[in-house]
Amino acid sequence: MKNLYLLILLICLGSFDLGAQTCYTQLEKAFTKRGSYTISDDMHRHVIISFFTPSDTSCVTGKVRVENGTITSIFIEYQDNTFELMERKFFNAKKQFPTISNGISELIYTAEGEKFKVIFIDKLKPKAKEYNPAVLPSDL
Repeated sequence: MKNLYLLILLICLGSFDLGAQTCYTQLEKAFTKRGSYTISDDMHRHVIISFFTPSDTSCVTGKVRVENGTITSIFIEYQDNTFELMERKFFNAKKQFPTISNGISELIYTAEGEKFKVIFIDKLKPKAKEYNPAVLPSDL
């Protein structure tokens, strides 16, 4: 009987890929660990837009305009390197322009039901330097 429970447990655990990370979770982890430089008011031409659906997360490239610390316009990039303005109205949970914290916008909503975040990948701080580990002689 114990073997049956163990087998069921292993099958259940095997059906979940516990190590899988979405493009967004990888980016979020990096920004949490390394931090972000300040996001200035300007057109930011290299951002990642992470769309969230109930079953998946997808990331695309784009550019955004930031004014007064909020995102005021969003452009999606196509494979031919052209951009198209996201004409859909977008807003945060308070129905205002979304703000940015640590290089990542708050959750953005559209009237069509889309949910996404904007990640300012160029503002990710570099990895901290690491000590070079010593290699011990093999004859110790």
